[in-house]
Amino acid sequence: MDSAVMSSTAVDTRRPQYQEMKSRVHENLLNRLNLDRLTRMKREEAEPEIRNVIQGMLDRETQVVPLSLFERDALIVDVLHELFGLGPLEVLLKDAAISDILVNRMDQVYVEREGKLEPTEIVFKDDKHLMRIIERIVTSVGRRIDESSPMVDARLPDGSRVNAIIPPLALDGPVLSIRRFRTDRLGAQDLVERVSLTQPMLDFLKACVSARLNVVVSGGTGAGKTTLLNILSSFIAASERVVTIEDAAELRLRQPHVVRLETRPPNIEGKGGVRQRQLLINALRMRPDRIVIGEVRGDEALDMLQAMNTGHDGSLTTIHANSPRDALYRLDTMVAMANLNLPERAIRQQVASAVDVVVQIARLADGTRRITSITEITGMEGDVITMQDIFLFERTGVGENGKVRGRFRATGIRPKVSEKLAAAGIRFPMDMFEHVKVVG
Repeated sequence: MDSAVMSSTAVDTRRPQYQEMKSRVHENLLNRLNLDRLTRMKREEAEPEIRNVIQGMLDRETQVVPLSLFERDALIVDVLHELFGLGPLEVLLKDAAISDILVNRMDQVYVEREGKLEPTEIVFKDDKHLMRIIERIVTSVGRRIDESSPMVDARLPDGSRVNAIIPPLALDGPVLSIRRFRTDRLGAQDLVERVSLTQPMLDFLKACVSARLNVVVSGGTGAGKTTLLNILSSFIAASERVVTIEDAAELRLRQPHVVRLETRPPNIEGKGGVRQRQLLINALRMRPDRIVIGEVRGDEALDMLQAMNTGHDGSLTTIHANSPRDALYRLDTMVAMANLNLPERAIRQQVASAVDVVVQIARLADGTRRITSITEITGMEGDVITMQDIFLFERTGVGENGKVRGRFRATGIRPKVSEKLAAAGIRFPMDMFEHVKVVG
């Protein structure tokens, strides 16, 4: 068994005596080692020397507090994690099945696996220990966290997104959230195999992206919007110049001609921040064939819609919303945030003429992620944006194994965008918009 895994399973690392000894060995180690020299060395080069030092310390410690062989090996691994990594979190970071690590307080750590939350046995010695790990994360990316700046967003070297919030804002001690991203990127066919959608639905979305329709991916937190956006972006031709704009860089496009832009938060004095709207305005001057916005969440929505309406078609983005209609309402609200005092009807006309398709994705009660609707925007009737569903996922119940039952079905409506697809040389068989697939 991997010693890193062993430290959290075969050994009770929550035991106060274990935590005290680990903290004492770590502190003594810091006092004895030449840290300047060690920080210039790779872990694999420095580890043998440090293991020998720890072994000597444990020989003395175990004369006072006996340790089993398993506990001794686990403690060595944990001290090495403290020295070189993120302490107790290292075991979780090595588990590829974990998508989220949620530290609610120093003795309560949850993870998400396959869409479901579960508690862990991971603990920190105290709030100071947890705070030390948080500071290690934020200082590594040139940020700081303290009482004057008690919230921070950061990114780990592997691309994982980190959010930390500390007292006085967090009442029960420091809170840390890590959103991880798969190293083995999901492909389009993976979604079909996982029954997140059907092959006809995938073929339709691929055609929409290839024909340069403007697509909005809508869904709640953790629904899989960014993963789906990555997959939709893979359908963009390799010959096109793509500019991506994100708050925290998560997109990993495979095309050779990609320019990645990321916002910058203001410094302690509140200066130097660069928002998505500024990046979007600048991106329009960079001769993009496509603009991909990780998530639209503010007044940049106005510039995005104007870009979609003025020749920058084929744009892709995500939005937090629980239905396609809610997604359009949110776009209305975000455009209003630009304070241009545009009439509501004018805003809705912009939305209706800019957005072609809304793809709704959801995380269901059993942890699975499914595309629940693919909806096209058809125009305006009075002051109301009109839309029609092309594909739907209808829930019909829950099986004995807790899995959500339902069926994917086409509504039978041939989409209005078929004309645009045909103009791009893409045609579909008539029965494609009549299929049904039962799942669960």
